[in-house]
Amino acid sequence: MTTAFVLSGGANLGAIQVGMLRALAERDITPDLLVGTSAGALNAAFIANRGVTAESVDSLAKVWESLSAWRLFRPRARQLIGALAGRQSALFGAQGLRSLITEHLDFDRIEEARTPLTVIATDLLTGDQVDLDSGPAARAVLASSAICGVFPAVRLRGRVLVDGGVADNTSISRAIEAGADTVYVLPCGYPCALSAPPTTVAGTLLHTMSLLIQKRLIRDIEEYAATVDLRVLPPPCPVAIGPLDFSRAVELIDDAHVAARDFLDVDDGRRTAPADHIAVHSHRRPVTSRGA
Repeated sequence: MTTAFVLSGGANLGAIQVGMLRALAERDITPDLLVGTSAGALNAAFIANRGVTAESVDSLAKVWESLSAWRLFRPRARQLIGALAGRQSALFGAQGLRSLITEHLDFDRIEEARTPLTVIATDLLTGDQVDLDSGPAARAVLASSAICGVFPAVRLRGRVLVDGGVADNTSISRAIEAGADTVYVLPCGYPCALSAPPTTVAGTLLHTMSLLIQKRLIRDIEEYAATVDLRVLPPPCPVAIGPLDFSRAVELIDDAHVAARDFLDVDDGRRTAPADHIAVHSHRRPVTSRGA
């Protein structure tokens, strides 16, 4: 049996995957291959060499707990003015994101990772999905995380690449093509309990992407459920954290750990309708949002 972990994108909600990985590590469930997109690419690359152990998950938790919007989305006057004037394609530079990736990767090239890793990006010109399973690891993760309009595109392999979520945020198909017959899907979910939409440009872009991504994921799960053993871990619910709020990583990790642990306690996560518990929804009495 070949087991794959597929980690979706989700910006600040990427912390949720740490709690899911903790629950998997407690059951000694480890991947034979990893597929990651955007924030999921960062998480997948972190564990690709270290393995899914209590120690590695604790280390990844510390990374998320140290993050802030200021580090990743630090405003620079020249960049912002250039974007507004049409001279720049993104609101923010990639310096903070690049330093985060290079600081925590412990291998140089993707093919050097102990667990086979595929990072998903999107060709900005054609919209095609680009599966990166060899080449410079840090640059691949940077490309996969280059949210359109927020971070600059990345040139790699003669192509201009952006966030893999544009093409396929949760690439179950790639895991199946690589030979997986059991696929654990680690989605980040979306803020289902915001009291109002985000009011910033970056926040609006991130929130819009999260909604589109969730709907695509549900369609993909329904398409592949009869092909492979899909075990879709549930993100915490309700979530009322704005897309630029990185201050609640501990809460997200803890809530995701409990949700994943309880979910796996029932038939090891098997469900006859694996998409039902992640359906798009909202809450009539939302919790007040922060960090929008």
